[in-house]
Amino acid sequence: MTTIADQLSLAQQRIAQSARNSDRHPDQITLLAVSKTKPAPLLQQAYDAGQRHFGENYLQEALEKQQQLAELPIVWHFIGPIQSNKTRPIAQHFDWVHSVDRLKIAQRLSEQRPATLPPLNLCIQVNVSHEASKSGVAADELMLLAEQIHDMPNLTLRGVMAIPMASDDPAHQRQQFSQVKKLFNELKSRFSGIDTLSMGMSGDLDAAIEQGSTMVRLGTAIFGARK
Repeated sequence: MTTIADQLSLAQQRIAQSARNSDRHPDQITLLAVSKTKPAPLLQQAYDAGQRHFGENYLQEALEKQQQLAELPIVWHFIGPIQSNKTRPIAQHFDWVHSVDRLKIAQRLSEQRPATLPPLNLCIQVNVSHEASKSGVAADELMLLAEQIHDMPNLTLRGVMAIPMASDDPAHQRQQFSQVKKLFNELKSRFSGIDTLSMGMSGDLDAAIEQGSTMVRLGTAIFGARK
């Protein structure tokens, strides 16, 4: 029977091989385990196998798991869409937020981040494929939003996150990720502290790493299919 530890090891091997194929070092890429809908005991198993970064989409579910796993020094990432009425608990209980695409959300996170906690690490979500069903700021609006966010107290702007249009065509995957990488490079040239390019999931991980991703998000590959 395949265990969480086995699946995690396979995922890490895949990331390492993809990195080597792109003349990169595997240590340059962080694996973010997407644990939405998965119960706390499975996260515990992944933690015991060495995983530290976990990504959650659903706030209430995440808060319950955080209580159950409170003794573990997990790095919690919020990666789902953010409603204004949810910013306070996100600001209070997460280490990273990947899905900021509006100034109002960033302002609320900054204002509501407790002074007793380190600044909240933040990525701006970019919608490069112009899909109406997806969150994300338009590419031509990224720099203005980054400028507004960069000097906010209690936040540290770390980079960009993107979920390009799903495709089985590696060339199309690379083309979309290349657009995100260009935006990331421009952001990096303008602002200090920019080091995170959050893109790539199970179906397009190799293309994402080839185009410079520093953080990939895997869920099913680690925890199995969601019900």
